[in-house]
Amino acid sequence: MGSKKKGFDGSRDIISGLPDAMICHILSFLPAKEAASTTVLAKRWKPLLAFVPNLDFDPLMTVEERRQSSESFMLFVDGVLALQAEENAPLNRFHVKCEDVDQNAVLEWIPKVLKRGVLDIDLHMPYSSRHFRPNSVFYPLPSEIFTSKKLVRLKIQFKDGIKIDVEGDVSLPKLKTLHLDYVKIGTRMFQKLLSGCHAIEELLLFNLIWEESSEPEPCLVTVSAPTLKILKFSRFENFIKVKDFKPILLLSFDFPKLVYLEYLDTIADMYQQVSFDSLVEAKLGLCKNPKQIKDDKNNVTKLFMGICNVKILHLTEDALRVLACCRETMPVFENLIQLTISTGLHVGWKSLPPLLQNSPNLQTLVFEGLHHKYKKRYERDCGHEDRRCICKGQDNMRVKKDIDACLSSSPVKIIKILNYGKNSDVEEDVADQLKQVKQFLETMPELEQVILYYNTSNDEDVMKVCMKLQKLRRVASAKCEIQIISDKLTLSMIMGTNL
Repeated sequence: MGSKKKGFDGSRDIISGLPDAMICHILSFLPAKEAASTTVLAKRWKPLLAFVPNLDFDPLMTVEERRQSSESFMLFVDGVLALQAEENAPLNRFHVKCEDVDQNAVLEWIPKVLKRGVLDIDLHMPYSSRHFRPNSVFYPLPSEIFTSKKLVRLKIQFKDGIKIDVEGDVSLPKLKTLHLDYVKIGTRMFQKLLSGCHAIEELLLFNLIWEESSEPEPCLVTVSAPTLKILKFSRFENFIKVKDFKPILLLSFDFPKLVYLEYLDTIADMYQQVSFDSLVEAKLGLCKNPKQIKDDKNNVTKLFMGICNVKILHLTEDALRVLACCRETMPVFENLIQLTISTGLHVGWKSLPPLLQNSPNLQTLVFEGLHHKYKKRYERDCGHEDRRCICKGQDNMRVKKDIDACLSSSPVKIIKILNYGKNSDVEEDVADQLKQVKQFLETMPELEQVILYYNTSNDEDVMKVCMKLQKLRRVASAKCEIQIISDKLTLSMIMGTNL
């Protein structure tokens, strides 16, 4: 029979009548501090805190409060872990989000929760800036973490960085998600880490720093995991500026089941193997480092050949420039249906025409901004950079004919232009963006919809663009719908008809 204890208002206290296991389950959904505060409700609740399977420590305090109470926070976590250790109760989740604490002491909690068979560890001590911190400590992760037989998810971000260096073998047979932010690791250790993750499905490595190696170059890194489905790999923001940076010369990717790739780095000096057989979506943000030679056409081509089965592709402005290295040997993207291009005032479009020509099934083309020339202070435009560029080369009739032929054969049905007008601090740039939109409309016969997301709060700006587009004498697709969307106004029109 359940308890008949009365509440403060005389009604029956239903919660106190629940089994202990049910109360522990309810407490597991609360932050640890709130779960602990419930022990004042009844003496019976106090020992139940030792059996709560999910511990979430996320103090909601101001910066000043955090500084004043960091020591008490650490003591509170220590006390809860000690209480649970006495009962040796199983632990599913251990999440900690805090600032201004002893990060080395935080790492000492890891072996304690591992002894309890924890499945999910999330330690989040964020940094205020992603710039390289020369005084970063790079705390070594406890070796026990790399031999856990039960750990399924591991996520760590320290503002002073972490370091991975394990003497023995790595064996994480059940680990499916590994997320490390601001981490230093050697190339050999990196390969050992991956080889020990037999069930890894999601690997996120942000702000990664390669450990200085004493081995002679070339350095070989093989990134391979047969079970991996999601890979996000990026070096820290200022990796090119670090004095002890040594480029990786030989790099191999082998992920037969990978469906999503995010790769932000300098291009390797050589890609020995690139295999993404199941890839659906990829975001590439590649650039060259100062030490790399100018002629790297074959190297870049091999990388893009490895992802040519992709369906959704996002290229940053740096990747667009790197892709120009293989414009003469551009692979065919047979399955590509959506392409997103991030543009910049300092990057030409010389790789875009061959990319469009080699994408026979492309349906949606997205531009993040529509910038495509150098600012005046550079004393040149991308017409000088490459005479086949879509923008300034239009003044040359031969070049314009080649460009029109590329666009007129494109199967693209939808064009989206994000941040239209953004960063256009000169009137000439706004005019060039509109000129490019007009060229799309005049030459692309399969267009069904063009959407401009205008970065303006002025309704007159939107009306002016509409009026200028209406004055087009000819369009390749008379049934194409144009939408102009701003902060306050949305206008639509069908080309060849009145607004």
